[in-house]
Amino acid sequence: MILPDMSSQVAVGALTAWMVIFAIKHVIGDFILQTSWMAAGKDAKTGWALPLLVHCAIHGALAVTILLVLAPRFWYLGLVDFVIHLIIDRVKGFCVSTFNVTMDHQWFWWLIGIDQTLHHLTGFGLAVVLAAN
Repeated sequence: MILPDMSSQVAVGALTAWMVIFAIKHVIGDFILQTSWMAAGKDAKTGWALPLLVHCAIHGALAVTILLVLAPRFWYLGLVDFVIHLIIDRVKGFCVSTFNVTMDHQWFWWLIGIDQTLHHLTGFGLAVVLAAN
């Protein structure tokens, strides 16, 4: 086989359930609850901190709420989600504002793709931790 043996003790059903839950949480936080003030503001050259913090606080609050309901002893992973989301979105915002990337530029779509991929990999990592415990 080309890939090394990647067997583990993670239950596939639990992993799948957590992945679906975090994917739905991400859609709610990034697309339903994110306002244009947050979306544009977090990528601005100045004044980006408050829109970014509000946006990431929504993600953190959603994650903490989900975890308090479904896995209360892991509530702190919601804070982990908040911090990682903050880092990913700030790096993207820094690139957008520093290099004047607009929707007409190909880099914009690359940054969106990388941003969304990293957010979903975060959800996957959290799902692995939760499914393994």
